[in-house]
Amino acid sequence: MEPPLAARTVFPEIERPSPNRGPETHERLGVLFHHSEMGFEETIARMQDPASQVSYHCLIAQDGTRCTLVPDTFVAWHAGPSRFMGRSRCNDFLLGLALAGDTDLAPITGAQLASAIEWLSARWAPLGLATDRLTDHRQVSPGRKRDLNPAEWERLSRAVAAHFGAAAARTSFPS
Repeated sequence: MEPPLAARTVFPEIERPSPNRGPETHERLGVLFHHSEMGFEETIARMQDPASQVSYHCLIAQDGTRCTLVPDTFVAWHAGPSRFMGRSRCNDFLLGLALAGDTDLAPITGAQLASAIEWLSARWAPLGLATDRLTDHRQVSPGRKRDLNPAEWERLSRAVAAHFGAAAARTSFPS
């Protein structure tokens, strides 16, 4: 049985800088969720390999441990060709948060869910985040990407909305 989200308040955080990032300043207007398909350590190794040319801002292990790969203020290379709320180039304005593993093969763990909410909590008010500024890779790159599993995306979305409340939605998105 999974512990309730409030049962744990601080998950370990490590930093493993990725060279796979842009020099541009990130707009930090929302969050794009991914699953990494690989395990935690394997994903970190891939993100640190310049040849992969891919990175996330943060990766969350099954036990909730978070790894910062690219600081929020820089553009991470996680979205590829993508579009959200009328804008393309999601790397420029959506932070990339990945859950280690494959949500088509195994559900998001309770610790991953709680850790993601904890990560969002530190950014929610300072960045003016809202539930309608959160999405997953499948939705911004339809037909090209399959993460997250739709049932897991719904589960994550419901947990975030329950945590931050119904008032956490906005109706506009800067162009």
